[in-house]
Amino acid sequence: MSVNENIERVRERIRAACERSGRRSEDVRLIAVSKTMPPELIREAYAAGMRDFGENRVQEAAAKRQQLSDLAATWHLIGHLQSNKARLACQLFDWVESIDSLHIAERINQFAAPGGRRLPVLLEVNLGREASKFGAEEAEVMRLAEGIGRLNALELRGLMTLPPFFEDPEEVRPYFRRLRELARRIEDQNLPGVSMRELSMGMSHDFEIAVEEGATLVRVGTAIFGSRQ
Repeated sequence: MSVNENIERVRERIRAACERSGRRSEDVRLIAVSKTMPPELIREAYAAGMRDFGENRVQEAAAKRQQLSDLAATWHLIGHLQSNKARLACQLFDWVESIDSLHIAERINQFAAPGGRRLPVLLEVNLGREASKFGAEEAEVMRLAEGIGRLNALELRGLMTLPPFFEDPEEVRPYFRRLRELARRIEDQNLPGVSMRELSMGMSHDFEIAVEEGATLVRVGTAIFGSRQ
């Protein structure tokens, strides 16, 4: 199937998941994960109506952005950010979804502040406590949210997670539910500068379950672009 057909199929699956859970499909934002994909495929997705793209690596995104500077796209950093890439990340991305420490948040704030911008960010949570994945521990999230809320150039909009992989997507549901409940607990604290209106969760294998559990951002790569080389 073409990229255009894949996008329409994913959107239809999102609409069906929203119907099952009593949600509006317009409340779910689809991010095309374009890591390792060539600019030509990104242009194809853009022509098919995609406007949000997710990249994992700052350097890879820098090369692509030069070739795609004419596109009015919104770029999301969804991979781990090293502190020495914070300045470049602020230049390249409209969203940073992978804040996992106060140190990284402060570095981004340092480079975003001089331009007078308020950069939307999400706090990544490692709910599965997997050593192979990044993200803050669940017990630390409240403290981190409070600290990020004090940073004048960042706008904390919610949480992100990458749960453990299961062959049966239904087994991921408890993790998505935990992220939603965690966001609700943070929201109830009314922390200054903190909003929990966004939940970034769900990928090609399990995004329908994520939508049913309240995802507002789903990060879909393979189901749009096909298998990566």
